[in-house]
Amino acid sequence: MANSSSLHFFLLFIALFSVSSLSAAPDAPKPKTQSIIIPVKKDPATNQYYSSLGIGTPRHDMDLVIDLAGEHLWYNCDTGYNSSSYIPVACGSKQCPESSPCVGCNNFPLKPGCTNNTCGLDVFNPFAEFIFSGDMGDDVLFLPQMEVPHFLSGCSDGDRFSSSFLVGLVKSARGMVGLARTELALQTQLSSAFNLPNKFSLCLPSSKENGSGNIFIGGVPNQKPLHFSTPLVINPVSTAPSFSEGEPSDEYFIGVKSIKIDGKVVNFKRSLLSIDEKGNGGTKISTMKPYTELHSNIYKSFVRQFVKQAADRKIKRVASVAPFEACFDAKTIGRTIAGPAVPAIDLELQNEGVKWRIYGANSMVETGKNVVCLGFVDGGKSPRTSVVIGGHQLEDNVLEFDLVSSKLGFSSSLLLQNASCSSFRG
Repeated sequence: MANSSSLHFFLLFIALFSVSSLSAAPDAPKPKTQSIIIPVKKDPATNQYYSSLGIGTPRHDMDLVIDLAGEHLWYNCDTGYNSSSYIPVACGSKQCPESSPCVGCNNFPLKPGCTNNTCGLDVFNPFAEFIFSGDMGDDVLFLPQMEVPHFLSGCSDGDRFSSSFLVGLVKSARGMVGLARTELALQTQLSSAFNLPNKFSLCLPSSKENGSGNIFIGGVPNQKPLHFSTPLVINPVSTAPSFSEGEPSDEYFIGVKSIKIDGKVVNFKRSLLSIDEKGNGGTKISTMKPYTELHSNIYKSFVRQFVKQAADRKIKRVASVAPFEACFDAKTIGRTIAGPAVPAIDLELQNEGVKWRIYGANSMVETGKNVVCLGFVDGGKSPRTSVVIGGHQLEDNVLEFDLVSSKLGFSSSLLLQNASCSSFRG
């Protein structure tokens, strides 16, 4: 573990590096950089994470919700949007995926999001009832300290479909930015454009932080390998809302083989942790779920074991607060550097001896005066995925998704180092 002075020097280096090395005009040579740093904020009303990016000419700044399962960046280009640098991607062109439909626009003025003979991209919001149609376009993307020409994204004119495709998102959001394992995902395009390793690191801020976390495209600059790593598992069946037969999932799964609470194994049907031939089961990581969701069979045993271990620590249980079942009197819980002194939760991973430990700051949620609840929820009796690790459990942890080696690197809680994800502000 790094000492306090070395950690402060490391964080100062990141801040200076991000300001001094990332700048480029649209047609300028590609800058030499180790990492592209994109700030991430958390919306307390929705518990969603978002970044503020700019698109088009003139520049249109917009908040975009971050989705680890998103296949590409998409945004609302309604009546108030236009861009002189926007180029619709033609049907059948090299840039157009083979599975994409060809779309057109009738009875509306032609503009971004409303063009003819254009490669189509689905506009998917997990909170909306439908998948909407969008146009694939080539335009300039503005990141902090730099511009990215010829970025490919989905643009949909909300006036044609109503604004319902933004339902459930952060109030200020105009779209979403996808980080899935796809060719059009943000990190894939940026890694290719700037000759960076095809990997990215994610450090999500907690709700108590006034600052922001970061996405590091190419990984955190000059960082030593994270202490823990585990293989990324490929689900052979796509978990996307629409897909072709035989297409694997582009979401991020890991192999969890057991769950322990204060060293004691939680008993449940272990086969739920495996992915079957239909793509059901297993464990994935999500930024769209605020709290980890567990299959009902796992959840009941998990809560029962946690409550028992908490009682052994003389922690007093109180009435449940929806959507949580196990809630406690905060006055009976001590404090540690990593949050409330509650039983530690370990996700035992497929590689021997490696575990993801969840401390009190990531396991408990304040729900009222002197009340904290176990921040895990019941995912139902037949969810597609048995364990979905949600945002609260990811906060103030560094996660590195290495798509070259197909591994997930992860830190323990940064709070153990008197740090947080907001310390990584670029």
